[in-house]
Amino acid sequence: MLARLKSQARRLKAETFALYLASRHPATPWYAKLLVAFIVAYAFSPIDLIPDFVPVLGYLDDLVLIPLGILLAVRLVPPPVLAECRAEAEEMAANGRPVSRTAGFAIVGIWVALVVLGLLWAYEMAWPLSDR
Repeated sequence: MLARLKSQARRLKAETFALYLASRHPATPWYAKLLVAFIVAYAFSPIDLIPDFVPVLGYLDDLVLIPLGILLAVRLVPPPVLAECRAEAEEMAANGRPVSRTAGFAIVGIWVALVVLGLLWAYEMAWPLSDR
């Protein structure tokens, strides 16, 4: 059973990388690109919506939300584009995947901006301008 789960996890990771390539493909519709970009960024992001240390719910996004998002994204990308991107992903996996530091900085920057906005919102809710 553990070997089957590991196999499915590898397949899911490969599918996520193929979707990343599909999000950059010119034949992918804009709405699919938007959804795929969000899902891939979240799947590869080291920060989770629900932290993993929260019992049971911590793994909810990893076990349910990401696979459902990938399933939806696969349905939105045209089949010929997805087949081409899967083949390209397999080829890149055989040769070693490229590392994008720019994408890493962008993901971290987005999460930092969300945290700052959340803190500003919380501060405003605790101490409204009318009370100062």
